[in-house]
Amino acid sequence: MYITAATLSVLLTLITISAGVPKVRLKGASIDTLQSHMGLSPGAVRLIGLAEIAAAAGLVVGLFWQPLGIAAATGFAVLTVGAAVFHGRAGDFANPDTRANAIAPIVFCLLSVAAAVTLTLAM
Repeated sequence: MYITAATLSVLLTLITISAGVPKVRLKGASIDTLQSHMGLSPGAVRLIGLAEIAAAAGLVVGLFWQPLGIAAATGFAVLTVGAAVFHGRAGDFANPDTRANAIAPIVFCLLSVAAAVTLTLAM
């Protein structure tokens, strides 16, 4: 079970790093979308990016101390639920052009829950 937990944690770490770093730096096409389409301020975008990077750090440390990994995966799941709600309010699920961006947080949430569950079972 630990190998599955570690694999999910590493995969989720790569996802959170690749999503968080551009937000902290405020660079990239998705940043413009978050600010113009979603109405988020630059400070809010940076805060989300920092939360994603903190989740990545927690997942890495969680490979050696599972309670922190469980907390990081759970926190990232909560963050992605919030992202899905924002996408829903913006009407992204109904728009074929933005649907993929709206579905991604749901997939990441499921991955986060799977990581938290497997880390719990690996204890």
